[in-house]
Amino acid sequence: MIYLTASPFAWERWTAFFANFGEFAKGFLYTLGMSAGALALSLVLGLIFGAMSSSKNKILKAIARIYVEIFQNTPLLVQFVFVFYGLAILSNGAIMISTFMTAVLCVGIYHGAYIAEVIRSGIEAVPKGQTEAALSQGFTYKQTMSLIILPQAVRTILPPMTNQVVNLIKNTSTVAIISGADIMFTAKAWAYETTNYVPAFAGAALLYFIMCFPLATWARRKEEKNKKAYSL
Repeated sequence: MIYLTASPFAWERWTAFFANFGEFAKGFLYTLGMSAGALALSLVLGLIFGAMSSSKNKILKAIARIYVEIFQNTPLLVQFVFVFYGLAILSNGAIMISTFMTAVLCVGIYHGAYIAEVIRSGIEAVPKGQTEAALSQGFTYKQTMSLIILPQAVRTILPPMTNQVVNLIKNTSTVAIISGADIMFTAKAWAYETTNYVPAFAGAALLYFIMCFPLATWARRKEEKNKKAYSL
């Protein structure tokens, strides 16, 4: 019995986890809120910069390329530290951003760069002749993109876009570095307090799995469906 109590897999540790599951539920909801805010921001940025990178305007393409390269090639963790701590230090405390908003901004901007690339590749998969035909008929570039190109690109964009959403949800765990009340920080704090490390992090992994698995499964099925459609 002493061995079971000392074991990290002892049932007593799991009963303690279920007794305190309310804390993890709050972290789950906090993570959902962060993910929703960051996703909305990343979609807006991805759409804007994806369209810019596909335009014929060299300045717009250069701006989009700079954005993508900066955020794809710097660690998200560094971005968190810079926004949360760096801005406060540089502004002598004038700029103080909450942990929740820091997560939304950092994760949203970070994944916006990846979604921009997904959208760019989807746009470029549509034959260029359709863009030229629309422009020759008097459509503006904005009308061409919104009415003709993007609706056709959606089929190509959706599977990799969904994978980015899954990665976005998992990357919200980085907010734990600045003590955000998400699943990971809740698991870490509870584990340190109770030494129930296995139930804490296994439970956290399960909660992330509950959020991510349905999306990943849907993306895989959508991709298989698209392959069959293209092969016909």
